Amino acid sequence: MELLEVSGPLLVVLETHTGTGKIEFVAGVQCYIATPSCDYIKEKVLLYLTDVFGIPLVNKLLADAFARKGFKTVIMDYHNNDSIPVGTMHRPSAMTSLGGSPSTLLSSAARRSHSSCPQGRWGNQFALDGVIAAASVHHLSFLDVPGDLEKYAATVTAPLLINSCEMDWQFGPDAQAQADVIFANFEPGYKREYFEGCDHGFAVRGDVKVPKIKAGKEEAFEATVEWMKKYL
Repeated sequence: MELLEVSGPLLVVLETHTGTGKIEFVAGVQCYIATPSCDYIKEKVLLYLTDVFGIPLVNKLLADAFARKGFKTVIMDYHNNDSIPVGTMHRPSAMTSLGGSPSTLLSSAARRSHSSCPQGRWGNQFALDGVIAAASVHHLSFLDVPGDLEKYAATVTAPLLINSCEMDWQFGPDAQAQADVIFANFEPGYKREYFEGCDHGFAVRGDVKVPKIKAGKEEAFEATVEWMKKYL
């Protein structure tokens, strides 16, 4: 996570960082593609589903970091060029995604059956559509609990890693406990990491100046890397 070790205001650094990957259009969909500089398995792709801020902000840096770990990483602009701008949370239209099913979107940007998703609601939907091989999600959002979790456990074959935290208005202690019960005997594989002192968004936009959040962010990243090495 070297690029996250910054001094001064974090957003100032990120706003001027263009990333080491490239913006490309795949089947008409804007994507940020980070390709490893080392040898890697060409048939496997890590599909990075972002938060409401889309391709900019820290998401490019995290995609680059996954690439340094040997995963070709693709961020799709599924907000259709309408992500929420950095510094505001007042544009609900940015939650609108591209038309078509999640399966159609994924097949446009990554190889089927050899991909993974490290983000909340859409990660769950891609898994339900049966188009990913493994899933790692951070601080889940906009799920029907327990309904969506029960459906995942009953119908999905993708192993699931949940990176959860202490203070989460979207996926709090009750939801976390329900997930552990629902996935207790999930044969494909299940694990939930828990990060004390962290809040919703810590794994992506966490303030690295706060020691517990910095540690949680780095550990969630490493947990995802190890999960994907094992199952992808």
